[in-house]
Amino acid sequence: MWDAARPPASPPSWARMTSASDRGPERPDHEMRCIALRIISYNLRKHAAGHELADIALTHEVDALCLQEADTDVLPERLHHLSLADATRANRLGLAVYVRDDRYEILNTQVFAVHKSLHDRVLAPAHERLLAVHLRDRDSGDNVLVGSFHAAPLTASNSLRRKQIAAAHEGMRSLAPDTPAIMVGDFNYPWFINGLERSLTTSGYTLMRSTEPTYLRYKFFTGYFDFVTSTGFDIERVDVLPAGASDHRAISLDAERAA
Repeated sequence: MWDAARPPASPPSWARMTSASDRGPERPDHEMRCIALRIISYNLRKHAAGHELADIALTHEVDALCLQEADTDVLPERLHHLSLADATRANRLGLAVYVRDDRYEILNTQVFAVHKSLHDRVLAPAHERLLAVHLRDRDSGDNVLVGSFHAAPLTASNSLRRKQIAAAHEGMRSLAPDTPAIMVGDFNYPWFINGLERSLTTSGYTLMRSTEPTYLRYKFFTGYFDFVTSTGFDIERVDVLPAGASDHRAISLDAERAA
């Protein structure tokens, strides 16, 4: 079972405002109707890579930027053409989602707490594991869900993380039932991935890993920690960005509505 960490909140007034000087490169109308939703997810490693966000947003023409381990007290309200849809508040290092608000209207946001690991209970680093954002495409009118997710660390079991992922998907569905959804983030699941894939098959979600490892902290250890789960979308591949100040590499994907 998931528990909402706080009730749904209307997006702040600035989340729906933009000016021509703040927007990224303009896209012709015919391209807006067919272009995919571009998402980047990045674990900032205790906000060590926070200074990289503005360049990432502009260079990669991001539609949604999903963050983990962000210092939510210092995040700017805008990153060029992106506005801060919402961020967790109960813990300083948490989740955040930025959205391209000239293309997407922010309909709703909600934070969810999921099953706690022993690490969570003893050290209490975070209980907010999912930030979900409900969006409407201003051009097509389509609704989509985007979630930034951070699973329990490796001190927890894979079984516990599977429960957290399932609860996060349930939370996403509760925010906007029958809406195509993408959940990205740090899943902390580098081994025995087949068990996770089997559990997702029954839930209607598809798991995609990146083309290269995303975790680079130790000289002799790398791994696939950052994933994408989705329903109602077609995703051809998940790429990784060059390594920055974090021990994770950001992942990037283009998602198109499934036919």
